Amino acid sequence: MTRVQPTDEEWEFIEPYLPIGRYGPYPERLRQQFEGVIWRFRTGGQ
Repeated sequence: MTRVQPTDEEWEFIEPYLPIGRYGPYPERLRQQFEGVIWRFRTGGQ
C-alpha cells in the first residue's frame, strides 16, 4: 500500500458516500478508481 491508498478502515468509512448508479463508476472497480482520483489530485498527474 502506498501513501495515496486508503486503509481498509478508511475505505469502509468512505465507500457509502461514493455514487454508484446509472452514470457512476463500476462497483467492482470503485476502490481503484477512487485511488486514481486521489493520485491525480496529490501529484497533479505529471
